Amino acid sequence: MTAPLFPGKILTACALALSLLLPAAASAERIKDLATLQGVRNNQLIGYGLVVGLDGTGDQTTQTPFTTQAIGNMLSQMGVNLTPEQASKLQLKNVAAVMVTANLGAFAKPGQQIDVTVSSMGNAKSLRGGTLLLTPLKGADGQIYGMAQGNVMVGGVGASGAGNSVTVNHLSAGRIAGGATVERSVPTTVGQDGFVYYELAQSDFGTATNMVKAINKAMGEGTAQALDGRRIALRAPDTNDARVAFLGRVENLEINAAAAQAKVVVNPRTGSVVMNQRVALQPCAVAHGNLSVVVDGGQGGMPGAGVQVTQAGGAMVDVKTGANLAEVVKALNSLGANPMDLLAILQAMKAAGALRAELEVI
Repeated sequence: MTAPLFPGKILTACALALSLLLPAAASAERIKDLATLQGVRNNQLIGYGLVVGLDGTGDQTTQTPFTTQAIGNMLSQMGVNLTPEQASKLQLKNVAAVMVTANLGAFAKPGQQIDVTVSSMGNAKSLRGGTLLLTPLKGADGQIYGMAQGNVMVGGVGASGAGNSVTVNHLSAGRIAGGATVERSVPTTVGQDGFVYYELAQSDFGTATNMVKAINKAMGEGTAQALDGRRIALRAPDTNDARVAFLGRVENLEINAAAAQAKVVVNPRTGSVVMNQRVALQPCAVAHGNLSVVVDGGQGGMPGAGVQVTQAGGAMVDVKTGANLAEVVKALNSLGANPMDLLAILQAMKAAGALRAELEVI
């Protein structure tokens, strides 16, 4: 019999720990943790490059022709011209074609260093010990905003021998801290017509109202007004220095965020089931039984193989009304269900109207 992906006792212990850590009432949080300033955002950059200096763990160029083409183009720019026949015979196991990605932060200026992520796009076994050659990083508009180069740091290790191999963590991707230099800045406009706008991470009318009250209390009545459940408009100073100081005070104000919506998040691929403390159940009855299938292959695959299907008796369990996370998890664990079973049970409870929460499958 297959063991549960997440034993009931561990799930219950986690739930009890969370219920102790998470307060029942709304907690005070800073505005900067709940909302972002409209117009202040990151921009994604991407580039195609080559990693060299690998210890025989690079691309098998017969299966990745784009690596050979990139090497030929690079060498031609350096004055080394290869004939098509010579280029087709290149076997460079120390080179890997990679995609380089980075986030260009708001207000980034030319000369600033940013981190980059280097990911293999061919069949390289490892990027460990490699060096990324000069790679232009482009934005969505096709313009170059940065140049990346440096030694790739890979957080894994691998070894092989006699037909066996051992790999720890991921070897086909790595990072270069400060590996790119910003070459072009992105104009960032904060506010317009004397107003700046904050956007809540999650739309909530209660949180928006509390945010407006806190800002008006600290900065003066009429400073902030809620436009809807997500956007708040603030009347800001005109000069840059005064506006920066104003926003610095606003983002550190503490407000009482509205209680989170009751939600259950299930990931059937990993067997994870996460519920917040507001999840509750209405009285219901659940029948749960295990189905096991055993296939006997017989002798050498000869006819006569048998198939046995066994279904354990599913007892009808009465689930009491749950007022908090601990009680809900305890009721579900009483069924002896693993997370995969919990998904089916929770979906059935939601359809029956017994689960008082939003069910999200990711």
